[in-house]
Order: sequence, then structure tokens, then C-alpha cells
Amino acid sequence: MANTHQQARGHEKIETSNTLMIVLILVAVVIGGLVEIVTLFFQRSTTQPLEGLKPYTALQLAGRDVYIREGCYNCHSQMIRPFRAETLRYGPYSKAGEFVYDHPFQWGSKRTGPDLHRVGGKYNDEWHRLHLVSPRALVPESNMPAYPWLESAALDPESIAPRMKALRVVGVPYSDEDLNSAAEAVKGRTELDAVVAYLQVLGTAVK
Repeated sequence: MANTHQQARGHEKIETSNTLMIVLILVAVVIGGLVEIVTLFFQRSTTQPLEGLKPYTALQLAGRDVYIREGCYNCHSQMIRPFRAETLRYGPYSKAGEFVYDHPFQWGSKRTGPDLHRVGGKYNDEWHRLHLVSPRALVPESNMPAYPWLESAALDPESIAPRMKALRVVGVPYSDEDLNSAAEAVKGRTELDAVVAYLQVLGTAVK
């Protein structure tokens, strides 16, 4: 009688061993991840800022932090894809060099609300202020929540320079002068002022 319990070989051995399968999957994911991700750090198009791109000012940076804190990224992406339908609606497609100073970047695909990457300069400051405090006063069909507390919430001037200093560690070219003047730049300003300043600079590096 032929031996029906022959030792598993090759691919059969992998498929019949959970431990071996898991280990090999992890190895494949690590190698694939390294090949896909590490190479991006050596591509100038993904690591060099666009010509004319400037780091956020103290007020804009404060606004960006409020934007993240309030979870605005849960409904608004900041990444216009290179498709005609998107560029017709939102403007020129997003380029990697525009996000070099963004830590963390605000990419995404969730769009309960419109993409905001080219919103800078599209509306005036007063429009943004009213829209943040009472969205349906301007867009009756909007389901965006109101943020009236931003209007009365004062910025903490002493908290801005440490944030800028931390960003300088990861490559954002803030000078000592930028850090020294940060507190004065946001003194007496509200979180609403800051968010509006942040929104007004989005996407303006591309003319």
C-alpha cells in the first residue's frame, strides 16, 4: 500500500503551516513596504518644495492646529487628483512639492464637504468667518457644524514658538527670527482669525 502520509513539500508546506504562512506574509509586506516607501525619500519631486513655497506663518500654523483639533479633515480632503472632473471643480491637481512643510499632511479621500486644497483666495476673509460661525447662513443646504466658539477663543501666544521649533527639527526652515516674533504675531488674535488665515493660504503656492 502506498504511503498516504508523505511529508508536505514546497508550497503545500507553506499552506499547511499557519506560523510559516504568517511569517512569510510579514516578510513580503516589509520588503514591499520598503521598496514602495523608502524610494520616495530619494525622489526630488516628493522631497523638494515647489518654487515659492513658504512655511506657514505663526498665525497660519495656529489655524492649522485648530483645523486638525476640530477634526475638519474628517470631512474635507486636501488632495486634488489629476482627473478632469476634479480639476474642473477644484482647480489644478495637487503636487507633492506643495506638502513638504505639512506635518502631518491633510491628504485623504473623505469628502462629506468639498476638497479645500485650492480654497485659498477663493472667498474673502469675512465669508470664511461667517461660514465657520454659521455655515447655513451662506449655504442653506450645508450639513457642516457651526464653530461659534472659535470667535471668542483667544490664541496662546507662548505656545506658538515651541510648535515652530518642533517643526524646524523635521526640516521646516523657520529662522530664529520667526520663532522670536511668533508670540507677537498672534497676540490678541482669536482661533477664528487663525483658521481663516490658514484657509486663505491653502493651495496658493501654485499660480
